[in-house]
Amino acid sequence: MNTTIIKQLKPRLVAQAAVVFAIAFAAKLFYSTSSVNDLRWILAPTTRVVELITGEHFWFESYAGYMNADRSFLIADSCSGMNFLITAFLMLGVMKLRRGLTAKVSWSFIPAIMAVAYVTTIAANTVRITVAMRLHRMSPEMIWINPDQLHRLEGIFIYFGFLLFLFTFAQDLDGVDRHTQKRGGLLRRSLIPLSLYWFVTLGIPILNGAYRNGAGFWEHTLFVLLTPTTLILPLAAIKRLLRGRKFTSGSFRYS
Repeated sequence: MNTTIIKQLKPRLVAQAAVVFAIAFAAKLFYSTSSVNDLRWILAPTTRVVELITGEHFWFESYAGYMNADRSFLIADSCSGMNFLITAFLMLGVMKLRRGLTAKVSWSFIPAIMAVAYVTTIAANTVRITVAMRLHRMSPEMIWINPDQLHRLEGIFIYFGFLLFLFTFAQDLDGVDRHTQKRGGLLRRSLIPLSLYWFVTLGIPILNGAYRNGAGFWEHTLFVLLTPTTLILPLAAIKRLLRGRKFTSGSFRYS
């Protein structure tokens, strides 16, 4: 890439990066001060999809959330998936900005990734809430950890799983070179969604002093650090195994 193109792209990329991070910061600030009433733009469509899948009916109670008919389950502000939405938006933005180092990227990518992040968040929220409702109705004897820990584990697993899927899908959709993907490996490529997930869910709260909350925060930190890793490692091992089998099969065929 010649120097002239770099000089032409740099101001544009800096401006685009500034807008992406400003939007993410504004969203995080909004979420930190919002009530469930302020989050109906994402909770309402999530609830509608949950209703279609589960057959349950929910109604909205101001400053509480969406309550089901027997009042046994509440879709509250913590179910909005705002941290996931911010992380997904940032991840897609970083991917596009990286591509902008070698090609001109239109400003239209910003509303596009906002829409993708929003739709993906509703899908992830729906899966998380549907699974949570089933776990909520399980017999306590069938659960080996306390309900709060189970709910946290389930949420991290589903949200990061969706983030990893979105990352892989975006790479394929964006035409990332296959050789580059293989050379980088799943573990190395997963550093982008993983680092952004940790930054949004742990880094920002720590900067805001959440560590002062004591043991509860450090337990949450442990879950957030370990759960995504336990998801990535088996996937990387399976992918390596499949690649090894494919190589062995190819060698046998052409020997």
